[in-house]
Amino acid sequence: MPRKPKSTAASSTRATSVLTPPQGVRYGEPQPGPPAIPFTIHAPSAGAPLMSDRAYIMINVNPGLTSSVVKALGQIKAIRTIDPCWGKPDIIVVADVADQDALTQLVLSKIHGIEGVTQTDTHLVYRTPESNAK
Repeated sequence: MPRKPKSTAASSTRATSVLTPPQGVRYGEPQPGPPAIPFTIHAPSAGAPLMSDRAYIMINVNPGLTSSVVKALGQIKAIRTIDPCWGKPDIIVVADVADQDALTQLVLSKIHGIEGVTQTDTHLVYRTPESNAK
């Protein structure tokens, strides 16, 4: 005995009852953005001594070369601290630089020029108006 075809009206009713009707985009009242982070741009005034900036440089090194990289970093005048670490990064360095150009030269020419350095991740520190520490 041949089967009766299903009613298309019943199947379309079932399908549309599962779907939600399209809705337009609703825009509420404008929301305030996040508060601005206070910062200070440190440019020397005329005749004032040049102020340095601090940067944290995370250094990854080829296995077995950490000691030689630490020795080479110790010869760079702008570097203040050198901390070898377990895991990644292999070394964390704190450097004082005169400006971003000096930081670029330090990282790209001096640090990347050391045999065994594979990668760096550099973070330039900025000062908030509330902080007086250098």
